[in-house]
Amino acid sequence: MTQAHARTGTNPVTPPFSPVLLLGMALKPFRPAALQPLFDAMLSVVRRRHPDILERMADYADKAVCIDPVDLPFVILLEPNPLDPRLTVRRSIEPGEVAATIHGPLEMLIALAEGKVDGDALFFSRRLVIEGDTEVVVALRNAIDGAGIDLIEDISTQLGPLARPFRGLAGAAIGLMGRMREDFETLRAAIIAPAVKDSANQGARIAQLEGELKQLRKAARRGGVA
Repeated sequence: MTQAHARTGTNPVTPPFSPVLLLGMALKPFRPAALQPLFDAMLSVVRRRHPDILERMADYADKAVCIDPVDLPFVILLEPNPLDPRLTVRRSIEPGEVAATIHGPLEMLIALAEGKVDGDALFFSRRLVIEGDTEVVVALRNAIDGAGIDLIEDISTQLGPLARPFRGLAGAAIGLMGRMREDFETLRAAIIAPAVKDSANQGARIAQLEGELKQLRKAARRGGVA
């Protein structure tokens, strides 16, 4: 299955109600090319600070992987050739372009890249979903495991005298996102709770009606026998 399928509304991972989802909505009007310099810079940092990641992918140099942040309106095409790696932002991926696709919320994908979560647990719980050649994805995960990726630290080391202000801003942004996530969860629960209650009440009423119907059928059968 390919990314073209994922962008037709049948994505195997439901985007969580979160600040990132709102960010994704705000980014929809932007062309992916506008974001490309950011990913070029990220790849450059990875090549300088973690070259072993790409070296470990040498056996899969021609196996492109699609990384699909389901809460954003674009996908990322990773071409892991150690000699000419590429990280390209795209609106979608055509069938046959990639060996595998990883679907998941942006926060989970970043946590996986930084080794902060158990990848197996995420995949088994289907918070992340793999489509295609799982061997390539396992190789990629093994390559980044233990690499010590820390996106904020890795980027800040390239900023010279701006490193300290960048860390401060990044820390504040992460804190804000955390508080917003909690607020979104509270809002989601408040919105869903009445619907869940109504559904439960309807279920109880249906069960009651089914019981009454059974009693009427029994009574009708007894009347027929008599």
